[in-house]
Amino acid sequence: MKLVSWNVNGIRACHKKACFNWFFEYSPDVFCIQETKAVLEQIPEEMKSPAGYHAYFDSSKVKKGYSGVAVYSKIEPLRVQYGLGIEKFDHEGRCIGLKFKDFWLFNVYFPNGGQGPERIEFKLAYYDAFLKLIEKLRKKGEAVIFCGDVNTAHTEIDLARPKENEKNTGFLPTERAWLDKISKLGYIDTFRNFFPQKIGAYTYWDMKTFARERNVGWRIDYFFASSDLKPRLQTAHIFENVFGSDHCPLGLDIE
Repeated sequence: MKLVSWNVNGIRACHKKACFNWFFEYSPDVFCIQETKAVLEQIPEEMKSPAGYHAYFDSSKVKKGYSGVAVYSKIEPLRVQYGLGIEKFDHEGRCIGLKFKDFWLFNVYFPNGGQGPERIEFKLAYYDAFLKLIEKLRKKGEAVIFCGDVNTAHTEIDLARPKENEKNTGFLPTERAWLDKISKLGYIDTFRNFFPQKIGAYTYWDMKTFARERNVGWRIDYFFASSDLKPRLQTAHIFENVFGSDHCPLGLDIE
């Protein structure tokens, strides 16, 4: 089963650049995208209901052209959940959960901590609320995979310039502590599971500074899987040569 996640930084812009051609060629079983920046009626027809896929969308209710997530799945899920079930976290269109036979899959666009301390507080509160949701499912015996733009690099190996960014959101100790916490709880960073020491492996680059050409990047997009799924993990991917956004797609193959 091939799973793919990609922050497309605008589904309409990405479609216009024809970068979804890669998606149709690669043909994943489930394709999760973040930052669609569109409500349903603005989404291009080709991406509203691609042939062979069930499509699900969650968009921002407070601001147009902001946030938003979508999931395309060849397998029809048993259940679909939109948001975390908490109003203050769900009005920005950040999460879709799909229950399959063997696991829950959550596609999440976690908040960015930019624009002041309030947004960092919101981001950390969102982290905690999401963790409560998935831990509740695990206590019921459910396996969990979650993917998306977490907006935080976990360790120094996960960004090109760790020292320069110690006081910047995306690499603050309080943000990284949440990734420490979920690791201790048994959620596996699937890329690091297969490539523990790989350097220069990033998923996001600042476009204004042409950082991608110099590979001055950050690994802030992830697939995490609960520990019970470890025997079924096959490999992980970062598709750094796929363009169209300031992020690149990443993948997980699971039995």
